[in-house]
Amino acid sequence: MLTISTNVTIADWEIDISQIRAQGSGGQNVNKVASAVHLRFDIQSSTLPPVYKERLMALSDQRISKEGVVIIKAQSYRTLELNKEDALARLKTLIQSAGKQQKTRRPTKPTKGSQRRRVDHKTRKGKTKSLRGKVPIS
Repeated sequence: MLTISTNVTIADWEIDISQIRAQGSGGQNVNKVASAVHLRFDIQSSTLPPVYKERLMALSDQRISKEGVVIIKAQSYRTLELNKEDALARLKTLIQSAGKQQKTRRPTKPTKGSQRRRVDHKTRKGKTKSLRGKVPIS
């Protein structure tokens, strides 16, 4: 049972975890032991509330396929148990991020004082640069 929030949980039967061999170098043991984890979670057939499903499907995350299957590969740790915990934690953070409501951005304008300070700074810089020219010899 994976607890997302106080009223949203995911049952164990909804998450498919399979063992695979880890990629990359790591010595002789990595070629014999399947300690990496492939986690698959189908969004459409899950018991998540419809709001979570819509937001997850709208995300442009490479871990979510077009069919709505979340695929997470965890191979950071040497043991299977730690990789399982890591994959479940990453799934939990993904679903929690979809559950948060983003604040709507309100466009703002610079204040009159900041506009005045900007123009004053520009004129001072311009005067300084104009004084760097050649000195007339008379």
